[in-house]
Amino acid sequence: MKKILISQPAPTSEKSPYFDIEKNHDVELIFHPFIKVEGITAQEFRKQKVQILDHTAVVFNSRHAIDHFFTLCKALRVNVPDDMKYFGISETVALYIQKYIQYRKRKVFFSNTGKWPELIQLMAKHKTEKFLIPQSDVHSGENSKLLDEKGIMYTDCVMYRTVSNEMPRSLRGYDMIVLFTPSGVESLLQHYPKFRQGKLKIACWGKTTAKAIHDAGLRLDLEAPSAEAPSITGSLDLYLKKLESQT
Repeated sequence: MKKILISQPAPTSEKSPYFDIEKNHDVELIFHPFIKVEGITAQEFRKQKVQILDHTAVVFNSRHAIDHFFTLCKALRVNVPDDMKYFGISETVALYIQKYIQYRKRKVFFSNTGKWPELIQLMAKHKTEKFLIPQSDVHSGENSKLLDEKGIMYTDCVMYRTVSNEMPRSLRGYDMIVLFTPSGVESLLQHYPKFRQGKLKIACWGKTTAKAIHDAGLRLDLEAPSAEAPSITGSLDLYLKKLESQT
């Protein structure tokens, strides 16, 4: 294993575990996102007939959602009131909100686990709020049942979309590709319609990505998270160690 294509942007921190993998296993990691996110237009949003100011709280599941929410508000000339409340899927996402507003703990809340069930439990403690949930055009909708069970007043709306990114001319020379989303799998097949996996190994993050890989008739060689490693870097590290022990 000498060259691995990671379908995400390169890490911004020098302390990233990816760099430890390169050093410890003498492999070259190439970072190239297979997908990118772009906002929808104000005209497209209006077709959904969703009134932002009819809501008293906004729920963000990513920094993309935050960026496109405030960008769209500006395009629509919507002045978000100071008493609007914000709920983030994690502390990292919640802190990112201060890029656009003055951060006050009394109006910014977040899940400690980064998981939807806990976030929904938190939202249920604020049942008088009317929640707006900005989403990508590709989302499972699996959280709707939990929200309905809790009697939470909410509106889903699309504010951004996932599209294919420009891709390398060829995948020759790579020993493994690491995929992170079903959209990444779709982009792979779209750009390489004659793709044949052969000896190329495929790793992925998440069950929905794994399902997309299987549904495409491809072989999945490494799936994360696992009981042994909760992160993609940890799983990749263990996988490379096993390969090295066999040589």
